[in-house]
Amino acid sequence: MSTSNRGSIFGLSPNLIFSIFAAISLAVWGRALASSFSLALRDGQYTHILLILPVSIALIFVDWKSPDSSPGSSLGIGSALLAAAAVTTILARLGTASIRPDEQLSLNMLALVIWWIGAFVFCFGPHTFRRAIFPLFFLLWIVPLPQFLLDPIVRWLQQGSVTSAHLLLSAFGVPVAEEGTLLTIPGLTVEVAKECSSIRSSLMLVVTTMVVTQMLLRTAWRKAIVIAVAIPLSVAKNGLRIFVLAMLATRVDRTYLTGRLHHEGGVIYFLIALAIIFLLIWIARRSEEKHIRS
Repeated sequence: MSTSNRGSIFGLSPNLIFSIFAAISLAVWGRALASSFSLALRDGQYTHILLILPVSIALIFVDWKSPDSSPGSSLGIGSALLAAAAVTTILARLGTASIRPDEQLSLNMLALVIWWIGAFVFCFGPHTFRRAIFPLFFLLWIVPLPQFLLDPIVRWLQQGSVTSAHLLLSAFGVPVAEEGTLLTIPGLTVEVAKECSSIRSSLMLVVTTMVVTQMLLRTAWRKAIVIAVAIPLSVAKNGLRIFVLAMLATRVDRTYLTGRLHHEGGVIYFLIALAIIFLLIWIARRSEEKHIRS
């Protein structure tokens, strides 16, 4: 169905119809959206949520073109997604007695994102949707991970950080013993607690990498490789942080374990990891340009 035909069903422009859908979404899911932003402000594990909506909107507007008027199945697909969002919300709210509050919030936010995507497809058509597919699905990052999914990720980051720090210490000839999340070297035992898992900076690194690769690279497989590298790199940067703190505490001054470098130094290792990501993107761009020239 064409954009003009789609609008003529209601006698309204696609932009106005989308605004109506957006207003409905705020009326239905406004409380869940506010709860997600509040969670992001008070819990570092969810800080990335604050960036998702403005980044997605900006990416859509940067690449915005007038909606295509070519036929498509957008009305049916859009309606199906809108219905799926409604069903998900009903199930989440009927199951308040059997699901945890964090799971209910996740389901409500998932329904909100599905509603937004469905409204976009319904109003602007499949061709416009395909142009905006990355920023629209990037909105899924606004869904807070429920605790049953977040906990194993944190444990994996903890154990990965311990292993990478162990490897660095061994590479520098430091005797080290590993037991669970404990690392023992001469004169010091370090515990990589849940708070030291770097979940916040790791999620931020992956999210940032996704946006930057989308903006700077063309081929999907190159984007996928760089994003995939960001995941182990997020672990390695925290292992480097543990290694540096352990070496400074045992060779220079033990106050490094409680000082600003420990509590506020995470940004340094985030920037190191981000620099590596940009290096990989530069290499990938050169590969793309070489392929185009050939």
